[in-house]
Amino acid sequence: MSDTPFGFGLPPEEPENGDEGKKDGQGGPANPFGFDPAALPGSADNPFAAMFGSMNPNDLGAAFQQIGQMLSYEGGPVNWDMAKNIARQTVAQGTADGVKDASVGIAEKSAVEEAVRLADLWLDGVTSLPSGANAAVAWSRAEWVEATLPVWKELVDPVAERVGAAMGGVLPEEMQAMAGPLLGMMRSMGGAMFGQQIGQAVGVLAGEVVGSTDIGLPLGPAGRAALLPLNIESFGKDLGVPSDEVRLYLALREAAHARLFAHVPWLRSHLFGAVEGYARGIKVDTSKLEDVVGQLDPSNPEQLQEALAGGMFQPEDTPEQKAALARLETALALVEGWVDAVVHEAAKPRLTSADAMRETMRRRRASGGPAEQTFATLIGLELRPRRLRDASRLWASLTDARGVDGRDGLWEHPDMLPTASDLDDPDGFVHREQLDFSEIDKMLGEAAEKRERPEGEGDEKK
Repeated sequence: MSDTPFGFGLPPEEPENGDEGKKDGQGGPANPFGFDPAALPGSADNPFAAMFGSMNPNDLGAAFQQIGQMLSYEGGPVNWDMAKNIARQTVAQGTADGVKDASVGIAEKSAVEEAVRLADLWLDGVTSLPSGANAAVAWSRAEWVEATLPVWKELVDPVAERVGAAMGGVLPEEMQAMAGPLLGMMRSMGGAMFGQQIGQAVGVLAGEVVGSTDIGLPLGPAGRAALLPLNIESFGKDLGVPSDEVRLYLALREAAHARLFAHVPWLRSHLFGAVEGYARGIKVDTSKLEDVVGQLDPSNPEQLQEALAGGMFQPEDTPEQKAALARLETALALVEGWVDAVVHEAAKPRLTSADAMRETMRRRRASGGPAEQTFATLIGLELRPRRLRDASRLWASLTDARGVDGRDGLWEHPDMLPTASDLDDPDGFVHREQLDFSEIDKMLGEAAEKRERPEGEGDEKK
């Protein structure tokens, strides 16, 4: 799996000696798609023989099959059918340690249901938000893929849409009117390439996640607390903590996330909106795209995916992007900090491993665990709550100063939440006079009623 998302990377450094830093033949031919008949033996009479003549029949058939799959796609910016198939294939191959996916047994399902039920019971005493899990489910890795793909689609499509449009823009403007079929081919190839990379990334991630909220976003269906028993077993293998305590601690985290996203209705759109705002600022380096497309070998479809991993696109560091990223990082820190604080409050008196498990999860999230790294690969954005510890301390201080109801009441409106500067001065925020939105809401309600009231109604007493 590539470390660069859809080829995202830092802008390439200019060689110190200008063109001397380039190797011969790497500048890209004049034809942006690189199919230069004059450079190939026999191509003047038969360009297809020049492109494919050196291949044996078996390789030729496989190449045409892969190209056919790419060109037959007519959907959106990502071929999600291909992504799902590749993710399922990746899961079926098993993880690097040789552990294969397996259906969840009855005993494992019962253990997960019991852990989530007990976790919700413990959380009732440390938060005013009611349970957000209508059901507790135990997923295999393949089931996690199926359940989370709709959310991946929502997160990735905006980025892929911009990249796909840029691929179509490689042609000179005067040629685009005559290149309708070619542009359609480029879109199909782009959708397939994105599908391949996303499918592989999601498939690898399915072998590592322990639930549906590992990246701080709700990847699963609303109202379900989901755990993956097979991955929980692998996660806890070297921790020196009893397996039932590992499962219960992770159930606490999953159930706490479920409460927050179920009962803070604006939170999901706030987070996803920040992701989309970041995506809107992505700029595609079309000059490098032309060079890469020009060097593609049509007899090697796998090279198309490799090209995406070569730094083809780069984020544009705009003020809008910085603002969206700051908003997202602060929101993620607040979500993860709140979960960390309430879970620790619930687990500390009951689990001997509470401190060790807390530190393990903090390091996994703050250092960029597998889920965060995969998301960065997919859309070029790190979902890393860099200030998790600061946010957790702030929520704990709010509990001491205002109580559970006062702390959780801040989730009623996004303007009531701490900001990034408040994380720098938590004491200042904790002891600041609380904003009261009840009067504003009352005034807005009265104004709405007045607008809806029929003309003349209520004037009799005047």
